[in-house]
Amino acid sequence: MASDSALERTIDKILNQTESNIQSSLDSALTESKQKLDNSVKVLEQEYDQIISDGKKEADKIEKQITGSADLEARNKQLTTVEESIDKVFSKALEEISNADRSGDYTNLIKSLLDESTRILGTTQIIVFTNSKDQGVVQSILSQYPGAELSSETIDCLGGVKIKSKDGSMTFDNTIDAKIKRLKPLIRKEIATQFGVGS
Repeated sequence: MASDSALERTIDKILNQTESNIQSSLDSALTESKQKLDNSVKVLEQEYDQIISDGKKEADKIEKQITGSADLEARNKQLTTVEESIDKVFSKALEEISNADRSGDYTNLIKSLLDESTRILGTTQIIVFTNSKDQGVVQSILSQYPGAELSSETIDCLGGVKIKSKDGSMTFDNTIDAKIKRLKPLIRKEIATQFGVGS
């Protein structure tokens, strides 16, 4: 019987040790699992924060692109509207110049164009070209420019003069068309600036 009792005590001792070892292993595994879970939560929270941060950055980028695109589109529409208005003004002005009375102020304009042209070329020894409408006006003024003569050949222009030195070495286009062409970019820029859209 004593041996049975010793055997039972040994079995109980082994069972208790095994239970203790299993309990210890379970506690250790539970602690390790909790630690891993806590670490995973921190990593997941960091990843979540990073995803939210990246999402906000992307949203800001898209918003800026949309805003920039809308601003650019609005600016282009402004420029187009200003450009169309400028073209209308120029067309109306050109029509009025084309139909202008060729006396009074117009005669003074032709004289100032001739003055400017001879000053630029540095001579009055010139041949003057103009359109058929302005031939009479130009002819009436040419006596004030010694050595100047009116060409019988007409040119296609709204008005004004084109002069060539008699030796053929220099020419200057001082037609209204040429003046408008030279001034149009400056006028366009000035008008666009007035409307705050640049050019």
